[in-house]
Amino acid sequence: MSKIKVVVVDDSALVRSLLTEIINRQRDMCCVGAASDPLVAREMIRELNPDVITLDVEMPRMDGLEFLSRLMRLRPMPVVMVSTLTEQGAEITLRALEMGAVDFVAKPRIGISSGLNELSGDIVDKIRVAASAHVSRHPGPAASTAQTTTTPSTPAAPRAPLPRLSTEKIICIGASTGGTEAIREVLMEMPADAPAIVITQHMPPGFTTSFAARLNSLCRIRVEEARDGQRILPGHAYIAPGGRHLRIDRSGSNYVAVVEDTEPVNRHRPSVEVLFRSAARVLGPNALGVMLTGMGADGAQAMREMKDAGSYNYVQDEATCVVFGMPRMAIQSGAAHEVLPLNQIANALLTRLATSPSGVRHRI
Repeated sequence: MSKIKVVVVDDSALVRSLLTEIINRQRDMCCVGAASDPLVAREMIRELNPDVITLDVEMPRMDGLEFLSRLMRLRPMPVVMVSTLTEQGAEITLRALEMGAVDFVAKPRIGISSGLNELSGDIVDKIRVAASAHVSRHPGPAASTAQTTTTPSTPAAPRAPLPRLSTEKIICIGASTGGTEAIREVLMEMPADAPAIVITQHMPPGFTTSFAARLNSLCRIRVEEARDGQRILPGHAYIAPGGRHLRIDRSGSNYVAVVEDTEPVNRHRPSVEVLFRSAARVLGPNALGVMLTGMGADGAQAMREMKDAGSYNYVQDEATCVVFGMPRMAIQSGAAHEVLPLNQIANALLTRLATSPSGVRHRI
């Protein structure tokens, strides 16, 4: 089997050396080039035709976001962002993901050598996933900005007004790699009177606050980071805080969010398994499940438990996933009722909510 060819782009000679060493320790990958700035990287990419590049944000001659934008417009390829700025400025990370980066790793601000070595497993795992990701051409900056502030990437046809939606239901969404943009596309289609939506997206601490704020600025529903003990209400979407699990529970006649620091599940915290298992136990037929793009199998078995408890489940299809790991495993577990392209999932949810009988009613 041929090795994954990686080009490292970073203005720090120390970081280039450390990443090269981490990559070359793996049997299935090799660092074929290390560039100190995007202009050098451009020539390396032409010459070496890598499978993946790792990219810093703050560099001389051209910053990483500008280079990423040009790359995804002219020569799309898998990119993993590796930068201190992605830790300090979550908004920059979200912009990079919006521009087409597959994933990111935040390098430590101090103790670079020990810190990167501690993150080595995470770095190489994300490179492996990126190497098999579906990467598509992205528009230029002007088109991209207009697009993300007005419509999803593939707008649905105009929809006739729907009857009043069932608000006894709760939509539960799980996602990982590629999920930030997939979640945005689904949520932007939701009307203000949509039922409550509860989301677990694999993310580290420090990023979900900005992620929720960005979605809230784009959507008709209110989007926020979940807080422990808060009521789960229609017209709202609640995102699991980075590094903490989110599950659903009952308090009297109300559904409430439970946010906790228990052990990782399937190596993840937050874990989709935790959210979906609570939905199966607490919501039963009042749940609608959605599995979006992501690596691994997190949530697949719990989604089957949701189905067995009466939930109706949607899974994103392979053609529109950045990574088809979690959706594939959900399908293989028998959890899916429907497998749909990303741009059809919101419409399918709304149609079902408008035409299916209401769930078990609880007084609120």
